[in-house]
Amino acid sequence: MNKKIALELNEMAHIVAKRFSRNNREQNFNNENFEVHEIIPMSDHTACVYYKKNTDKIGAAFFYYIPNGMSKGWKYFFPTDSHLNGMTAFHYYKLEVERGNYSKNLKTSEV
Repeated sequence: MNKKIALELNEMAHIVAKRFSRNNREQNFNNENFEVHEIIPMSDHTACVYYKKNTDKIGAAFFYYIPNGMSKGWKYFFPTDSHLNGMTAFHYYKLEVERGNYSKNLKTSEV
């Protein structure tokens, strides 16, 4: 992860902490406050951010970076077990796509 992207991740992680700490936030039944506990880079464009709550619980958010276009920047969500199971299955299909596309790279274009 380059320095610029890392600094943007740090800034976004703290913005998210403020957003989720709002007392009037929907689903904030326990009036929890969030504080960035740890940022764990997982690749150049993904990270796990641990949030420590004032209830002593930890929340884990998945951050992913979009490098260009109108959606450029860090996005996030708090994945459920269902999300994680789905992404585990998605890995298989992504590998199949790469498998099928590889041979197309070997074809020469006719001029």
